[in-house]
Amino acid sequence: MLFTSADISTWIATLVWPFVRIAAMLAIAPIFGARMVPVKSRLVLALLLTWVVIPTLPQVPALDPLSPASVLVTVHQMIIGLAIGFSLQLVFATLIIAGQTIAMGMGLGFAQMVDPQNGVNVPVIGQYYVVVATLLFLALNGHLALIRVLVDSFQSLPIGIDSLTREEIRSVAEWGSRMFAGAIMVALPAVASILLVNLAFGVVSRSAPQLNVFGVGFPVTLTLGFVVLVYAISNLLPQMQHLLDSAFGAVSVFGGGGR
Repeated sequence: MLFTSADISTWIATLVWPFVRIAAMLAIAPIFGARMVPVKSRLVLALLLTWVVIPTLPQVPALDPLSPASVLVTVHQMIIGLAIGFSLQLVFATLIIAGQTIAMGMGLGFAQMVDPQNGVNVPVIGQYYVVVATLLFLALNGHLALIRVLVDSFQSLPIGIDSLTREEIRSVAEWGSRMFAGAIMVALPAVASILLVNLAFGVVSRSAPQLNVFGVGFPVTLTLGFVVLVYAISNLLPQMQHLLDSAFGAVSVFGGGGR
């Protein structure tokens, strides 16, 4: 059997370009991109997904692997994978912002711990929300939906130089702008309750100036904050579903919804 250089270049491109898109998504996506997940495990998973996706790929352009056009295609695949993973990562960033907002109202803004997923310090309440959200994400099969969107993206955005448009990048940016609104919706029950307590202590401090508001208010606010968190946890599931639906809607242009 004789193989030409064009055949070999096509085989290499068929393996490398899907692998770049899948590996970029796994490097930044929630759970898959956590620091506690070894890099070798992500590479093995990326290779397995690439091996599964290859039979379903559309026609791959025949380009020299070392040509400028091939480098541009590789950059496009990396951007697509990062955009898909980044959109889902914003959901967990939203919950961290919500937890930080609640912690500041409770007086726990100074209490921080290392987030094992990102390797940075986050408020304790934010880490609590991230742990619960991770369990909900797995329970709702969000990881399988993410892989499905990634696989479908090879049909809606086939490998090529002009596969990515500005509108598709803009949709991800617009979803990121709604991250703070989602954080406020998650933190609203606890923040509103703590605000009412602070207003009540303000009235007490005016009526009884001799009362040490700081000595009494801090433990009361802290205790009430934990009580509100317990009762507000039931509100996290619908909010989490709404955030995930919005995130998957933002990346649906990469997985078939935009074309």
